[in-house]
Formats: sequence, structure tokens, C-alpha cells
Amino acid sequence: MFIVIAIIAFGVLVGIHEFGHFVAAKGLGVKVNEFSIGMGPALWKKQKGETLYALRCLPIGGYCAMEGEDEATDDPGCFAVQPAWKKIVILCAGAFMNFALGLALLLVIFSQAWGFNVPVVETVTPESSCQEFLMPGDEIYSIDGHRTYFSSNVTLYLSRSSTQVYDVVVLRDGEKLEFSSVSIEPYENGDGSLVYGLGFGAVEGTFWSTIKYSWYSAIDFVRQVWLALSDLVTGLVGLDQMAGVVGIVGMINDVGSSTAAEQGWGVALMDVGYLVAFIAVNLAVMNLLPIPALDGGRVLFVLLNVLARLLTRRNIPERYEGYVHAAGFVLLLAFMAIVMYNDISRLIV
Repeated sequence: MFIVIAIIAFGVLVGIHEFGHFVAAKGLGVKVNEFSIGMGPALWKKQKGETLYALRCLPIGGYCAMEGEDEATDDPGCFAVQPAWKKIVILCAGAFMNFALGLALLLVIFSQAWGFNVPVVETVTPESSCQEFLMPGDEIYSIDGHRTYFSSNVTLYLSRSSTQVYDVVVLRDGEKLEFSSVSIEPYENGDGSLVYGLGFGAVEGTFWSTIKYSWYSAIDFVRQVWLALSDLVTGLVGLDQMAGVVGIVGMINDVGSSTAAEQGWGVALMDVGYLVAFIAVNLAVMNLLPIPALDGGRVLFVLLNVLARLLTRRNIPERYEGYVHAAGFVLLLAFMAIVMYNDISRLIV
């Protein structure tokens, strides 16, 4: 059952992305030849004005086909002849919708929460190296420049340093205190686990705190994507540790099934919704990376064309941009194939 939910969720994520392009294009006067929900043969279609609306049989996304997406045509409403700002708005609208969907899911899920775990210190054990500068009531504002929104952020950023020396900013009685180059080392707990000896408090789930911490969680998702990308570039994480569509569907199924068995379907759907929110924000960030064939890559070429016109009064030839995007698309397919192979290998094992 949760596999079906995961597949539908991916379809919704892609569909809402294309809907963002569609709404922005229509709103800015760009001709849209077809807007489709789903892929494959059409189950239903209707021509309305300049646009063909279609519902297709495979629930795996959709597409927004704009006039003159890849090259200019004689139609004044084609995408290629639009000013740079319009192109950028249309290209970024898909990622915006993914982010908005992720935030909306978090608002729904967090509206059911009794409260939120915050980085406000309640206890400091005698064994903790933090007792030298932290005291109950302190709010850990940032660690090494990384803002801490939740108590889990504290553990995350403390665990990422190999030197175990940090710059910590603390809010105490409304005053911001900065502690530079402090040593924070974990110690072994009674059960053998490594802990920092800090206990944190929580705030009650109210209307305003729900909005506040839903936004914080969405921003935290963005940071987690960037951390994962930096780990991939620096080699801390290998391709064999990444999950693609197959792996994520399996993860959603595992989380949903185990939670449903232990705590019921209501909690399971909340957990799955939280994962889908993370994936939605992840897609928003990834799509805006300046990589050829992605929306971010197309935005990059829009900006390069603006620069080229300023310097040479000429645009970059469209065929060259097409070659770059085509090469980028092939590389993305190869990357996805490698990740999918690793996903399937893990399932087989």
C-alpha cells in the first residue's frame, strides 16, 4: 500500500512542478501549447484556447510544453523571445511550487504536534565539557555559523567536526554571547553510546509556533541538501550511499509499514508525509542547481545571455545551448542509472 502511495507522491511532486511553470507562463503571457497531468497515452484531452489540456494514463508527473522553448518562432508569445526576468520567473516557478508543497505538508503535519524540541538547554551533566560555558536556560543560537532551530541541529553540527573545537553563539537573558574555539567532546554513556551531556526543552505547539517551526524545518531541509551535496563533493559520501527513486520508494514503504504496525495508520501517514515534504524541498533545491538540462542550468544560460549582450550585443547561439543541455541530460541519465543500480543491488542483498 505504501509503495502505491510513494509512486503517487512522486507523480504529484513532478506534476506540481510543471504546474508552477504553467501558471507562471500563462500569467506572463507566454503561449503554452500543452499542459499534461501524467505521461503516456491520453485518457482525456481538451483544447481550450491556445492550450491542449490532457490527463494521461501513467501517474508519473506531467509536462508544460511552451511555444519556442528551445528556439525562437514567429509567435510573439513564444518563450525564447521573452525578456530575461520573465524567463527566470517561469523557470524558477516549478521549484517554488515544490518548496511551497513541502512547506504546506509541514504545516499540516506540525499542526498535530504537541510541541517542538528547541535548542534551549535544560540540563548539563557534570561529565559534559559544555558545563564550562553553558548553563540551564541558555539557547544555543549557532554552532560554527550554522543557525540551530531544533535540538537535533545541535547534535548534527557537533558531530560534523573532526577537531571537536567550535565557535558557539548563545542567547542568555536576551543577550547574545559568543564563545570562540571551545572544546566540546562527547563521553561514553552507561549504555556505551557517546553523548554530549545536554538536555533540551520544548515549546508548546500553538498556531504561531506551528508556522514558525514549519518554516524553520523547511529551511533546515534546504541545509541538509547542501550538506549532502558538500559531503558528496568532498568524498565523505559515495554514490553507493545515495538513494534514487527506487531507494526512496523502498524507504517510504519501510517507514510507513513499520509505523503503521506499531502506532497505526494515522501516525504512519504523518511520517510518510514528512518524508515527502523533505523530498519536495530536495527537488526544489536540486532543480535550481546550475547544471545543464535542469531549470537552474537554463537560468544560468539566461544570465549568460544577458552578459553576452552587454559585452558583444549578441546572444549565445541557441544550438550551442542545446548541445550543452543535451550533454547534461545524458550525464544526468547516467548518474540516475548508477544510483538506481545501487538501489536495486541493496534490495537484492
